[in-house]
Amino acid sequence: MGELTKITPGKALDGTVKPLDGSIDLIRKPARNGTVERDLPRSAKQSSTPSEDSLPQAGQILTGKQEHYLKRELIGQQVTYEISELASPTALQRFGAPFRSDYGEVAPVDSDLPILRFIFVHHVRNFPFLDQAKEKEFWQDKLQVFLESFANKHISSSEDRLEETKRRKLAMKSEKLVELMMVSGIPTASGYEERIRFSEMEVVDRGANQQGLLVNTPEGNIINGWDVNVAGVRTTSVKRTVRYHQHAQFLIRVRQAGKPDIYVGRRYGEFAKLHKRLRIELPGKILPPLPRKNKSSTHSTLLGAGGDDDASSVSSVSTQNTGLDDGSSRRGLVGMEHRRSASAQSNRGSPRPSSDYGGESVVLYRETQRVSLRAFLRTFLQNQQIAESKAMREFLTSDPIRKLNEEEMGDIERRKAMDEKRIEEQRQFYEIARQRARELDVYMERFRRDIVESNGLTKLFMEIREKERIADLSMEYKKFAEFLRIEVAATIYHLFLAEDNSPELFAQAKRIHSMVPYVALKQVIRFANPASVMTGVLDLFLAQPFGARSLMQRVLAMTLNDGIKTFQKSIDSLVSKIDDPVLCVKIKKYSDADEETKNFIRNEAVVEDIDLIVAILRSERFSPELKPEQIGKVFNAFVAWNNVVENVDEEMKQGAQLFAYLKQLLKLHTRQRDKAMMLSIIEEPVTLQLFRDLFTIFYEPLVRVYKSANVYNSVTDFSAFAGDMFSTVERAQRQDVSADPNQTVQSFIDLCARHEDNFYKFVHEVHIHDNGLFVQLMGWLEGILEFLRQGPKGGKLDMNALFHGGVDMRQVNKEVAVQEINALVKWQEERKKWHQDKTRQKMAAEGEGSNVEAAPGAATFKSSDFGLNESDLQELSYDDSGSEDESSADEDLDPVVAERKRRAKKQNHLRRTAGEPIKPPVSEVLKLQPSFLAMLRDVLAD
Repeated sequence: MGELTKITPGKALDGTVKPLDGSIDLIRKPARNGTVERDLPRSAKQSSTPSEDSLPQAGQILTGKQEHYLKRELIGQQVTYEISELASPTALQRFGAPFRSDYGEVAPVDSDLPILRFIFVHHVRNFPFLDQAKEKEFWQDKLQVFLESFANKHISSSEDRLEETKRRKLAMKSEKLVELMMVSGIPTASGYEERIRFSEMEVVDRGANQQGLLVNTPEGNIINGWDVNVAGVRTTSVKRTVRYHQHAQFLIRVRQAGKPDIYVGRRYGEFAKLHKRLRIELPGKILPPLPRKNKSSTHSTLLGAGGDDDASSVSSVSTQNTGLDDGSSRRGLVGMEHRRSASAQSNRGSPRPSSDYGGESVVLYRETQRVSLRAFLRTFLQNQQIAESKAMREFLTSDPIRKLNEEEMGDIERRKAMDEKRIEEQRQFYEIARQRARELDVYMERFRRDIVESNGLTKLFMEIREKERIADLSMEYKKFAEFLRIEVAATIYHLFLAEDNSPELFAQAKRIHSMVPYVALKQVIRFANPASVMTGVLDLFLAQPFGARSLMQRVLAMTLNDGIKTFQKSIDSLVSKIDDPVLCVKIKKYSDADEETKNFIRNEAVVEDIDLIVAILRSERFSPELKPEQIGKVFNAFVAWNNVVENVDEEMKQGAQLFAYLKQLLKLHTRQRDKAMMLSIIEEPVTLQLFRDLFTIFYEPLVRVYKSANVYNSVTDFSAFAGDMFSTVERAQRQDVSADPNQTVQSFIDLCARHEDNFYKFVHEVHIHDNGLFVQLMGWLEGILEFLRQGPKGGKLDMNALFHGGVDMRQVNKEVAVQEINALVKWQEERKKWHQDKTRQKMAAEGEGSNVEAAPGAATFKSSDFGLNESDLQELSYDDSGSEDESSADEDLDPVVAERKRRAKKQNHLRRTAGEPIKPPVSEVLKLQPSFLAMLRDVLAD
């Protein structure tokens, strides 16, 4: 014990010694929670040795980093345990108030789940709607009964389905968010808690996330090994029955590392065929839609004076003005200028045509279609599975054009120049928008301070409640409204003008706007009483005459029963194909077994590294036992299965069919049982009662606000804004790229200014008729922010005292525990460095730079303003595996295909994380967990 208090100032726990000669000045400044953050010199910040960055303070045992990462590890372990325990039927009984327990009321300091109990009591139960729910009638008699019933049904997990279920993904996300909240929110008692920092990492991350306009560049945009650009358009003649027909062919420039550039020509129909081929090759994959066919052309005056000869390419068309309209593509190929009326232009959604300027004009044939197809291809290539598919490779490489003629090369150069002019115009737009946003920086800083300080959100909404117009707001809030005007203007410009797929998106939005019956909708909302309608509908569906099942129960039960019958038909078909009742019976018995038996079989399969099917069939827990010839048949099928999955061995495919059938049978039994369990939950009376209570709690207050605030008037306001927005975008589309960007920026800002008062009136009207709902909601949000900024009211975690007591009571070996803590610190530092290097490599490979500026005002607020440490946020993103969501259609794939897909996904994850530092094993510090749990309960007991 005496040794612990005699640590010399110049010696760290790992034995390293640093001279105290003042060469490295540690300047301390007070931070939130009473802690002290250190501004280290540049050389110290970028040091790679954690033990040399900081030393234990006088009277402390642990350094700031050791303290933080010990806290993080123990909190992480506790959060993982608590999230996993939610699946237990007895979890809520160990939770504490408001849930009941068979052992009487559980005190906060005795809760088995202190972190989740704290979040529930302070941030869930006091939510503005749920704070009116009664403890016994709602929380205990309905919600607790429903959740315990659901847990007892043991709906299949990820292990059963060999895939990540939605519940598993939600649990993983929840685990990381809760850990982030606790690590950032609960401070340590010493005040010297410190995280690993790299001064240059933030710059790298900003560059990685701000691709800006680079995605639209014609060159240097490498995506999963492909650099493609729909570079030009030419025409081809195809003879049908009697005469030739002209068709547009899009010239795609394809570039791969270490290979020469090639050009391929593809018609629009071939893009459609690619879409169909990908659906066949990647069944169940959700694919973006193909852009609509668009035969419009684009004019440019800036490209017409470039010294092209009179024999302009057939793709671009010469500049003779004949006044012909947009007819067939042939008419745009014989040296006649392709003029269009303004209305035709706007309807087609051309990205940036120019018909408002005099002088010579070059027509770029099918230019809008070209950029939309480029966006379509690049969107596909963002997905690695699609980029590596056979269909995509053949589309991009088969039948290359041997040599482009002079006209085609000229067309490609003109379109490249057009792309560069568009990007330059977009840069100018954003630069002007940024400049105008920077003029508001002083006011925005005041606004940020007002929001960040105590009760800032409540003050903001009280201002909105009291002032009827934006002009009446205080100066900081008026300037914030001006800032939002610029932000919304930039967003509209980006969506409908800046991107390659903007014309397609604009056409879709305009089409939807034209179909919405705003007048009829307004009258329906004005005269209908949604509360009465929904209450009547709910009574109709939930009524149980003479105790019989309700209409909703009957509808849901019918749907689930149909699903159960469908599964049974598939099961019967598989049983006949397997032609071995013993194997089928054992799989059925496993599906119906209790959870303890299933867990035993699963663990056995994991420990012995065998397939779950093998573990089930050989298990003595399910009778009858297999005969020797059955064991041999299953073993041979398993070997053939692995060969077929890993080597695509067609000769052994027949032998593997039995094992594929068995795996499919297990999946069908599992899914059939899930539906049966869901059916039993629906038929329980508490389910209907809970649904009705939730409707009463959430829906009725909102309807009252909606009715009293005359929301129906906002329908007309929105319709007017949408129409004005489409007109503004169309005017911008008709401008040439030589138009003054200041005027373009101002036109979009003026659009927002014309309608901002109507939006403010809507917010103001809702707020003054909310019966205190907004005030309660802001109070709830500020409660969360106060926890993140100030920590819990129950105190702080004294990690030094925890470690001191563990060593003193001989719970832990001091040297071994310190080694493990230092290993954790070193791992976190190496992992940060690995992610930093990987981000740089990705940026270099994709031709991105770190100097791309963000959108105007993007950095107005920082995570630290809301109590979240930026380093903790970075580490949360590192922990995200980034696994793709499985489509529900994947469950219906052939077992061999599904298994290949699962293994490929696993290999892809291993490839992406190759070289990432592995977390060191820890065991000694985990011996502090019981003492840490007691301390955590005391801190969170308030």
